[in-house]
Amino acid sequence: MNSCIKITKNDLILGMEVDFLLIGQGLAGTVLSYKLIQKGLKVHLIDDGDPKSSSKIAAGLFNPVTGRNLVKTWKADALFKEIQPFYRDMETLLGQEFVHPIGIYRPFISFEEQNEWLAKSADPQYDAFIDKVYSKSRNQGVNDPFGGLLLKSTGYIDTRKLVNSYGTWLKDRGLITNISLEEKDLIFNRDGSWEYKGIKAKKIIFANGIQAGKNSFFNWIPFIPVKGEILTIQQDFTSSEIVNRGVFRIDLGKGVGKVGSTYHNAAVDLSPTEKGKKEILDKLHQLIDREVNEILDHQVGVRPGIRDRKPVLGKHPSKESVYIFGGFGAKGVSLVPYLSNQMCNLLIFGEEPEKEVNINRFFKYI
Repeated sequence: MNSCIKITKNDLILGMEVDFLLIGQGLAGTVLSYKLIQKGLKVHLIDDGDPKSSSKIAAGLFNPVTGRNLVKTWKADALFKEIQPFYRDMETLLGQEFVHPIGIYRPFISFEEQNEWLAKSADPQYDAFIDKVYSKSRNQGVNDPFGGLLLKSTGYIDTRKLVNSYGTWLKDRGLITNISLEEKDLIFNRDGSWEYKGIKAKKIIFANGIQAGKNSFFNWIPFIPVKGEILTIQQDFTSSEIVNRGVFRIDLGKGVGKVGSTYHNAAVDLSPTEKGKKEILDKLHQLIDREVNEILDHQVGVRPGIRDRKPVLGKHPSKESVYIFGGFGAKGVSLVPYLSNQMCNLLIFGEEPEKEVNINRFFKYI
């Protein structure tokens, strides 16, 4: 799919016109810009290079059954058909490995939940996602007296590696400028185009996470920043699957695991907290009956959530040639490949995104 992408640095210099200027090279900006490039369109990205952006901290899970009540995630059938083929294609482009397909084991908390999933396992709509339903403990160090649900078509994307390696690919071709956006320096032209520091673009797209809700264009969208903390630990426990209930634990090998995450929208600073660490460790202890020997790392990120827990895609209602692609929260790895197709159709053909994610649902707040 990507074999036709042959861009050299000389193909784009500052001062040259591009089709799209994307603000932000997190996961959303990475995926959307790549899909636009695949379609033969010229893009340039502006990114501040923040090493603590949510895309560089996130665990990157893709999981079709989520939440306390173990429900099938929104549009799972459509979303999960895109995930691995898309990210595998980016692996080929970048010569990197960041796709990790691995099962997710979800312990049951009651016999009622066990019975519910035994019944669902016979439902064809779950065939793509249920590997096996266990009706008793697997005795592998996991606290699962009622058994559990082993999911397939799951795993995680190393989003830090993806975003960083794609950033290098862009930089080598002159397609990204690593600076912070100063809104006052954006210039609107009579022909409907925008200019920023010598870059002229037909359309500008804000894909910079929570920052998109802080500019004058989109400060009326009800973003909810959600702080998340993640630990890297040393523990006498290994697993061939991601264990996920209350917290997730990804096995990195040699007794090292990544564990998280907290969800707090009251405080959104980027400081690790003792409260967050304790919350993760307490939930991990409830999940896995093994001591944590050492905490190797403690990271913090702020997810760009939206009040109704759906992303936001669309064109500004009054500002010409201004768009937004964001609000993906904790499910960005799953949502972005699928919804970037809708964003491309809007940008290129003027086709409106589906109503659940369309920006027009927030026009009443202007």
